[in-house]
Formats: sequence, structure tokens, C-alpha cells
Amino acid sequence: MINAIVLPVLTGLALFLFGMKLMETALQTWAGPRLQLWLERFTRTPVRGLATGTVLTAALQSSTAITVIAIGLVGAGVLTFPRTLGVILGTNIGTCLTTELIGLSLGGIGVPILLASASVWLASWLAGPLPSSVAQGLVLDPQPGGRSWLRSVRYGSLAASGFSLVLLGIEIMQTIGPALQSRGLFAWFVQEAQQSLLWGIIAGAAVTALVHSSAAVIAMAMGLAAIQGIPVELGVAITIGANVGTCVTALIAGMSSSRAGRYVAWSHILLNIGGAILFYPFIHQLVSLSAFFANNASEQIARSQTIFNVVCSVLALPLCYLNTWKRLEFRSQ
Repeated sequence: MINAIVLPVLTGLALFLFGMKLMETALQTWAGPRLQLWLERFTRTPVRGLATGTVLTAALQSSTAITVIAIGLVGAGVLTFPRTLGVILGTNIGTCLTTELIGLSLGGIGVPILLASASVWLASWLAGPLPSSVAQGLVLDPQPGGRSWLRSVRYGSLAASGFSLVLLGIEIMQTIGPALQSRGLFAWFVQEAQQSLLWGIIAGAAVTALVHSSAAVIAMAMGLAAIQGIPVELGVAITIGANVGTCVTALIAGMSSSRAGRYVAWSHILLNIGGAILFYPFIHQLVSLSAFFANNASEQIARSQTIFNVVCSVLALPLCYLNTWKRLEFRSQ
């Protein structure tokens, strides 16, 4: 059991989480203080906030990062709570890019991407150091033929390396399928989950809360579904649960913030829990709908995740225009 299941899961999960963190850190370093500028400038209405949250989350590959930054900016008084509501909705849509890329089953090109991106990264260092202000993203190099492009190449190749590690981690975790299927406990869980998909939602939420990465949990569910280790319906239930479990990070960040910052965290929590409650009775219909846009089980789960997050955010968007939030913001001051 240790060699067939535990070690591959731990190794694959470690590679996946390290790759995600490397990609997130590289992209955040590249964006630098511009993140705060973008959030301040493009969140004046809920629709603009939704678009901004979607784009930034898709670019940084981390809904948690944008949510935590939003909480911090509200806590510091830079943004108001109502202006972050659209951003929170957008983060849920933007995070779908990760699962969509995973659903393309690109594991076979993980090693070539890693070798190519690592070579580009090393070459960027051989080209010489960056000026300190450009390296920190404080200014763009104003001189023609300057070295600001080198910064983008350096951090872009580092982000690509992180993505390749994500793909390799998924490939390793998928090798546990045959051994897992032969275990009685896993078979019992699948059988119980077929009777009530609530088991899948609870499992997805619990594991995501532990590893602090919904993408890792969804990737494992997609991998198991791809090798027919679990039914697609169970994979979708785990995915919905993972969206609930990812709220733990926002809750922790909100605990150390101001009252307005806690409002941001709770809006994120209510969105995901409310969406899970809304979609739970319709998981089978969600699976049937996603089947029209997918060629295999892994893609089907990715499409279900996208449909779930987009529908939840669109349904919640009109609520962002209520005057209640402005009154709540005023009382928190």
C-alpha cells in the first residue's frame, strides 16, 4: 500500500503544490505592485470588478491570492467592501482556467515544457542582472532596448516551469488508480457516494481544507475519473466540495483583518457554500450538460467546474448592486 498508493500520492501532490506555488509566486512577482493599482482602478462597479477578478485570477492562477489581496486592501482602507464583491465573483470564474488546462490531459508534454522553460530561465540569467527598480516591478525600463523585457522572460519561464511540475504531479498521482480500485475502503466510499453524492462534497471540502489547494483536489478527482476509478458524478461532487473547502484560506485571512475585511472573507464563503447548496440537487443534470462539451471524463469534470462557477457568479452579480452593502460598510467604519 505504501509503495503503490501513499508514496505516489505524496510525491505527486508535493510536485503539484510546489509547481502551483512556483507559478503563483513568479506571476505575482512579475505583476508586483501593479496588482494594487489594477484593483483600485478597475473595481468601481461590480461588473468591472468581476472582469478584473477574472482576468487577474486567470493570469496569476490563484483565486486565493486575489482574495487575500482584496481582504488586505480593504483592511488597509485602500478599497471599500462593496467594490470587492465583483472581484470575489470574478476569482471563481478565473480559477476555472487551471482546471480547464488540466482537463486537456497535457501530462505527456510536462517534461519538454520543464526542459525548455528551465533553459530559457538559465539563459535569462546569463544575459545579465536587471536594474533593481525594474527587477522589483516598480518601473518599466524607459530606455529603448532596455532590459524590462528580460524581467518578463525570466518570470514567465519560471511560471512555465511551475506549470510543467503541475502536469508531472498529476501524471504521478494517476498511477495509483489500479491499486486504489483494489482496496475495499475505497470501494466502500465509492459505493456510499453513489447512494448520496453528499459524501463526495464533504470529502472534497475536507481534503481541500487540509491541503489549501482546490486545484490539487480537483486534479486528483479528474485523474481518478479519467482511469474510471470513480464515476464522473462523484468527481463533480468532489469538485463542488473543493470550492467550499478553499474558503478556509479566506477565513483565516479575514480573521486578522478589519471588520470590512472579514465581510470580504464571508462574502467569498457565502458564494461558494450557497453555490454548493444550489447545485447539489442538480449534479446529475450538471454532468449531463457538461457531457455535450467534453470528450472524456476529465474534460467533463473541468466543464462542470466552469459551468458551476460561471452560473454562481452570474446569479450573484445583481446582488452586488444592493444598497445594503454600502450601509454595511458604513456601520463597519
